[in-house]
Amino acid sequence: MPRLCKPAVHAPENIITVEETLEFAEKAHAGKPQLPLALRLIRNTGVKKRHLVQPIEQTLSHPGLTERNRIYEVESKKRTPAAIEEALKNADLSAREVDAIIYVSCTGFLMPSLTAWLINKLGFRPDTVQIPIAQLGCAAGGAAVNRAHDFILAHPGSNVLIVACEFCSLCYQPDMDDIGSLLSDGLFGDAVAAAVVRAEGGVGIDLERNASYVIPNTEDWISYAVRDTGFHFQLDRRVPGTMEPLAPVLREFAQKHTWDAGNLDFYIVHAGGPRILDDLAKFLNVDRKVFRHSWATLSEYGNIASAVVFDAARRLFEEDAPAHDAKGLIAGFGPGITAEMALGRWSVDAPLHD
Repeated sequence: MPRLCKPAVHAPENIITVEETLEFAEKAHAGKPQLPLALRLIRNTGVKKRHLVQPIEQTLSHPGLTERNRIYEVESKKRTPAAIEEALKNADLSAREVDAIIYVSCTGFLMPSLTAWLINKLGFRPDTVQIPIAQLGCAAGGAAVNRAHDFILAHPGSNVLIVACEFCSLCYQPDMDDIGSLLSDGLFGDAVAAAVVRAEGGVGIDLERNASYVIPNTEDWISYAVRDTGFHFQLDRRVPGTMEPLAPVLREFAQKHTWDAGNLDFYIVHAGGPRILDDLAKFLNVDRKVFRHSWATLSEYGNIASAVVFDAARRLFEEDAPAHDAKGLIAGFGPGITAEMALGRWSVDAPLHD
């Protein structure tokens, strides 16, 4: 059965605290009528610090789309190899044993995909299947896990590497001062994550079922406006309330597997913001502490888009191991409004390699 092994998550070395974020926001947007509300919302995100690929002074400037995309290419090639190497080690696999690479990112654009560069530079086989996913935003982490699951079911014995590379700071737009933009400037952070889904063996989460769901008529609630200055993130004020319609979807999904979504042993959930996690706890009728891994990611890294589910999963692996056969949920949420859901059990086998 496809098994998600321990992810590797690497955050850039440049750190900005919430206090510094508030200070920069007050200077950059002084006098704007919506600034007091934005500052209050940023304080309430629960984010204590974030990591950035560039020092904050460079992040606050805007050199244009061409230069930002060049930075994305340079930084992605600089930072993904170490995370991949760690993820392969966690899974007890070599690059030659990987049959497909799923690459997810919504904060830069490359063609060919970074997967081609990875295959050429990091020792993967030339026949490795490339599966780049660019337009699912924060939901792409969950989607990557699900597509890896599907690939292995379609190609028994295969191993899949997932790479999530999100440099949200490269989407900062200093001239935008609407509430959604100001809030996102204090919420999103940068990180690279990698994880392997093995066909068999190892330690991790056996993936048993997956599904996708789009809340009807919400495709404009989270979006990018692509302009000469790059990606302009657009966030509708109704987004924080999306867990009310999605919680019944999660319940029905689990029920089809004879599980109760409100009574599982672990939860790996996208930390879009505090309201998302609090509402999901409320509508699933669970203690908010069951999302402790997601809360920790939000606090220490901010919303790192598709990489969130992998950091939350990493924290589960590093905690006292769940009991064998412990039941859990993985869920990513993003533009669409899209939910990518998976159910799995904690499993441990003896290593296949000496």
